[in-house]
Amino acid sequence: MTLIKCISLTALLSGAGTAVADSTDNVSSRLQVHVPQSLFRPEGYDHREALFGVPPYGGAIAQSVYYADSDLCDPTVDTRKGYPIRSKDSTGKMEPWPSPLILMVDRGGCSFVQKVRNAQKAGAAGAIIADNTCLCSDKDCVSANGQAVCQPAEPIMADDGSGGDISIPSFLMFKVDADQVKAELKANQMVQIEMQWALPSPDDRVEYDLWTTPSDPVSKDFQKNFKAVAQALGSHAYFTPHMYVYDGIKSNCQGFDGENMCFNLCTNNGRYCATDPDNDLDHGISGADVVKESLRRICIWKHYGETDGVGSEWWDYVAHFLERCDNPDFFANDDCANDCYKHAKIKADVIERCMKDSGGLEKDTPNTFLDLEMQAQVSRGVVILPTAFVNTIALRGGLTTATVFTGICNGYLDGTEPKICTECQGCPDFDGCISSGKCHGGKGGGGVSKNAFMGSILLLSCVFGAVAFWHYRKTREEMREQVRGILAEYMPLEGDDGHVGSPMDFARRGGTEGLMS
Repeated sequence: MTLIKCISLTALLSGAGTAVADSTDNVSSRLQVHVPQSLFRPEGYDHREALFGVPPYGGAIAQSVYYADSDLCDPTVDTRKGYPIRSKDSTGKMEPWPSPLILMVDRGGCSFVQKVRNAQKAGAAGAIIADNTCLCSDKDCVSANGQAVCQPAEPIMADDGSGGDISIPSFLMFKVDADQVKAELKANQMVQIEMQWALPSPDDRVEYDLWTTPSDPVSKDFQKNFKAVAQALGSHAYFTPHMYVYDGIKSNCQGFDGENMCFNLCTNNGRYCATDPDNDLDHGISGADVVKESLRRICIWKHYGETDGVGSEWWDYVAHFLERCDNPDFFANDDCANDCYKHAKIKADVIERCMKDSGGLEKDTPNTFLDLEMQAQVSRGVVILPTAFVNTIALRGGLTTATVFTGICNGYLDGTEPKICTECQGCPDFDGCISSGKCHGGKGGGGVSKNAFMGSILLLSCVFGAVAFWHYRKTREEMREQVRGILAEYMPLEGDDGHVGSPMDFARRGGTEGLMS
């Protein structure tokens, strides 16, 4: 096979990550039509939730729907078209869509991210993508639309890598359902839709997962630094690492005769594959090397992390591997892996036996652990790497130790979060707080500690007290000066006891006598 053909196979594997899911993804959301009543369904509508945007978990968006009558691929959105028809303004043009609204747009023409971004710019609070292809299982839809092509399952609304600026949520609505909504809107009837999100049932333990690959560059810093957090959370959290492996059979990497058509990108005669991390099929790290290291890490977790959900040895092994073996010369070197075993206090024979007993990597035989990983990634709808989940909810934003820690701490039932969460969330010296269990720099991103705050209040009180005393003395002296000037013209007075006093006695510095005796 030529190099060009191998490169095309690499591209095929890269695209496999955005393939249609074979089963319903685990959504925590609900889609309902409230108006008109004829479209209301007690169980709600099937849909797919976007893996980008910021849903209001625990809340809902219930607004009138407007159909853009467009695929919304052009960033210059015409808000004066679509349905239902609105009245015209003073310029003779139809009034724009009134905000807030939920905007329905047609699928196709550009990425989901681009459509939702343009809907957000147009003032939408949420977006509904109307599918344009029937499900193959829906025979009525296929026959009614006369479509020669159908899809086995609804696509996953994945982030194309540029969706970080999108803040509104979005759903994909199946064609047979979306057509009914569009028919109402085109008949100039008002439709109200509710998009709702339910929080996963929280308790006193949070489950969190990380989907990545041994060659993924983005998650390396996180994997190096998160061990201390995992240990600090202890039994209050349960971690599960997942290795993303491509299905070589679905990617046509296994021929009809069982031959590996993708060569060093796959193991098990083309069953399990990974992309070439250095894009050099003749040198360096191969896809098969990545699959082997993935299986090794799965086995390490099975024996050293699955019981307690912390897996200190797993974190140690990964950190040592990244330090010692993460380069083309040593990535696939068994001696380097054995050295990492030794430093992480892992028994090499236990892991090697686990890798072999699960099915191995050499023959055209299934590997139990790799099959389980592929099933899990399809059911969870994982298409973007790396991805972290907390209580089954995908974290959005950068994969950093602080963001994952915050997500975990927010996943506890109120009042059940561990002390490390209440102490270290928002602490400017985050690493120091995790290691010592106490925040020494004050919380609130640059704030001050309680002692420093009380000291500042005391200092300010002393300063204001001194200023007030100085002002009092100054005012008293000025008053005495005025009294001296007024009484200087009066004659001395003789008291009943024969004492001759002067009204000036009152005005003298430090005088204590009254004006009248």
